[in-house]
Amino acid sequence: MKVLLANPKGFCAGVRRAVEIVNKALEIYGSPLYVKHEIVHNKFVVEQLKEKGVVFVDKIEDVPEGKVVVFSAHGSAPEEYEKAKERNLTVVDATCPLVTKVHLEARRYTREGYCIILIGHKGHIEVLGTAAEGKDNVYIIETEEEAKEIKFDDGKKLAYLTQTTLSVEETKNIIAILKKRFPEITAPPSSDICFSTTNRQMAVKEIAEKSQVVLVVGSKSSSNSNRLREAAESVGARAYLIDGADEIEESWLAGVETVGVTAGASAPDISIGGVVDFLKDVGASEFEEVVSVEEKIHFPLPKIG
Repeated sequence: MKVLLANPKGFCAGVRRAVEIVNKALEIYGSPLYVKHEIVHNKFVVEQLKEKGVVFVDKIEDVPEGKVVVFSAHGSAPEEYEKAKERNLTVVDATCPLVTKVHLEARRYTREGYCIILIGHKGHIEVLGTAAEGKDNVYIIETEEEAKEIKFDDGKKLAYLTQTTLSVEETKNIIAILKKRFPEITAPPSSDICFSTTNRQMAVKEIAEKSQVVLVVGSKSSSNSNRLREAAESVGARAYLIDGADEIEESWLAGVETVGVTAGASAPDISIGGVVDFLKDVGASEFEEVVSVEEKIHFPLPKIG
């Protein structure tokens, strides 16, 4: 059995920065350290940080007054910062800079009187945070059908934005429909879909075209990991989304000559390494890294403490 390893895979610059921010804040402030929402959508990373004294909370009200709170990589609504201020909390902001870009676009379009069509998954933490920037002026759509049905009064200024972790393919048709229906709609200055998401989708397709099975390391709650599984399936491979090697079923590999391995942007190296070790144990004899694009982006840490 041959194994094709996608490159790039695993931690992106935004996730690496967010995890480093939490570890730095632990060094400076000690534990317990409160983090609003999961810092990134990965089960292993979250459990590892819990062991170090991180307490994950869903609401600002769950953080004791006067304590330190880290805001997750996915971005938070403006009112969350206000609530933190009211509770005299020290805020350490781990929002991915690419998510911040979309927030700033939403604020600008709102200020300039636009109605914003936000393409993304309803209920996803990133989408909720972005939508809160424009309040009643933001309309969330997920599907081509919704793009065909959404209505606005004549003369309304329209702009669209997208969730950063969507696939280029799934947004392409939605954007085309919006542009056809609303020729004057304003696009963001550059794509909102993050380069890491796009790079990983290109990489997984490249290995999936040569593989019967693709193993995607990532958590079920991770949007970009789910998109990788779908991308692999779109070119004909069977694909499975797994948190780690313990979730692999050997029956998936029966009679398989080539297996592809990739990982979502929030999956750590240790989880990827565990999958590689498992494949060695069940007889994989050849490993090849398939480099689609080199990632050299690094996001500096904010000032902490």
